[in-house]
Amino acid sequence: MMRLPWFDFRAPRSVAEAVRILEGEGPGAMLLAGGTDLLPNMKRRQQTPATLIALRGVPELRQMAIDSGMTLGAGITLTEAASAEAVRENYAGLMQAAAQVATPHLRNMATLGGNLCLDTRCSYYDQSHEWRKAIDFCLKKDGETCWVATASKRCVAVSSTDTAPALIALGAKVKLVSAAGEREVALEDLYKNDGMEYLTRRADEILTEVRLPDSAGWRSTYWKLRRRGSFDFPILGVAAAAKFAKDGTVEAARVALGAVASRPFLVPKAGEALAGKRLSDELIAEVAATVGARAKPMDNADMDIYWRKQVAPDFVGYALRELRGDDMRATRMRIARQALG
Repeated sequence: MMRLPWFDFRAPRSVAEAVRILEGEGPGAMLLAGGTDLLPNMKRRQQTPATLIALRGVPELRQMAIDSGMTLGAGITLTEAASAEAVRENYAGLMQAAAQVATPHLRNMATLGGNLCLDTRCSYYDQSHEWRKAIDFCLKKDGETCWVATASKRCVAVSSTDTAPALIALGAKVKLVSAAGEREVALEDLYKNDGMEYLTRRADEILTEVRLPDSAGWRSTYWKLRRRGSFDFPILGVAAAAKFAKDGTVEAARVALGAVASRPFLVPKAGEALAGKRLSDELIAEVAATVGARAKPMDNADMDIYWRKQVAPDFVGYALRELRGDDMRATRMRIARQALG
């Protein structure tokens, strides 16, 4: 049985109290939201904080508000995010992404902020302490060698958040709060392409809110590839959002990829190619090829990397056809039910 290491526990009741504790405890402290990722990592000794600061008792983080767009507290659960009527009606891509994370039990605990700050993953890192010790650990934790790319000086552990690509495609921003003040950043700028230092959020900051822009005229979608139809982390995530004119012309568009690098990221050339045009089969094929070329998975997750890259344009095509209004329910059902392997 893997047991948790010893740690101190703090349970603030406000964001202000939480940031004070976080500043006072220093780099040995970590934030605990749903705990669905952090606690298993602690059992495997991937992360060993001296202090856990629990955020579940902070009401400010559990709020949702509709204004010119929508504001979501970082502490709402993924179940709440997926089931909120305003999200389902106006931000379908986020709803689809949140609803496809893990299992119902985990979504009932896991939070939106936690999924956005999810630790990067790697088949050499996400193992027991004894397993990792047997191979002399790895660059991400306690070792000096990246076993995926042994000549690399950079960790290539992969980003496995589902909600981040969806929210990036939607143009979301996040609010970061510390004892020194607060700042707002575009969600895409929260991430760095480094498996170890994968967030630009400082150690003394708490991600408190996700802010979504006005959804008028926009449609969005999220497509996920994984071995099983539930539970598994993504090995490819495709998020797309487009604003349509009344005649069906794309006025603006954003396409984001997840699970193919150490960060989720936008593909600007896709939006440029789509703007001012109607979603014809030829245009969809062209953009799918452009986006697929940016998918460069490493051999540190499930399934064959060459196959994962090969199907990336297909998933981009699925997303764009759904934005066009095609009925893609049968395709979604087939992917969800198919046992790959």
